[in-house]
Amino acid sequence: MPDARLKPGERLDDLLTYELKIIQSPEVFSFSLDAVLLARFATVPPRGRVLDLCTGNGVIPLLLSTRTSARIEGVEIQPRLADMAERSVALNGLADRIRIRLGDLKEYESPDGPYDAITVNPPYMPVKSGEHKENLHHAMARHEIGCTLEEVTAACSRLVKRGGRVSMVHRPSRLVEITEAMRRNRLEPKRMRFIHSHADSEANMVLIEALKEGKPEVRLLPPLIVYHKDREYTQELLDVFYGRKDRLIDNGNKETEAETP
Repeated sequence: MPDARLKPGERLDDLLTYELKIIQSPEVFSFSLDAVLLARFATVPPRGRVLDLCTGNGVIPLLLSTRTSARIEGVEIQPRLADMAERSVALNGLADRIRIRLGDLKEYESPDGPYDAITVNPPYMPVKSGEHKENLHHAMARHEIGCTLEEVTAACSRLVKRGGRVSMVHRPSRLVEITEAMRRNRLEPKRMRFIHSHADSEANMVLIEALKEGKPEVRLLPPLIVYHKDREYTQELLDVFYGRKDRLIDNGNKETEAETP
């Protein structure tokens, strides 16, 4: 029997943690491992306000809700994805804690002042790189059609408070661009962790967290390996998926203390 909460072409998927569910569709870009890793990596305050930019179908706000009692907002430029995210929030009973806003991050202004922390999983590829013949939903998720890296970092800096944290997942091939863009926008990189498919492979993702107007000093955390040689997930990756509290994404290291800029 069809689920009345779903629209044609949609399905209800399990987030594998805290019995959370999410609405997805093959017609739009579904969440992947990078979003889960970012939601586990980001430093978030126990209370206060957290913002997720490029929120897509709302996976990061949903996962962050298991780690904090803060109010969480997600901003998404595509109406269809914002609608899916809003309905996912409602079906999980989290409408009192998470609010999805339809809008362009380049123009978005917080109605209640700056945020304590921001997460963002932006498009990875410049528009000029490669071909992007897929539908608009997929193209906007992969390519900088709606926002560039510079525009993303500028929005993060504008919306986060002084001393607040901005966490991003991206491609290692653009790490120099990322750090330069962050520093131009008064975001000082403080923690990085590289993600490798296998122990003997190059990194294919990087997690990076910056502090607004922080001092120059960065911690390079141990690499996270996704697969064993037999293509089974490593134990640490499984712990990330299931949100187990006894293991953290930074391999058990304590988060850096709040810094006075």
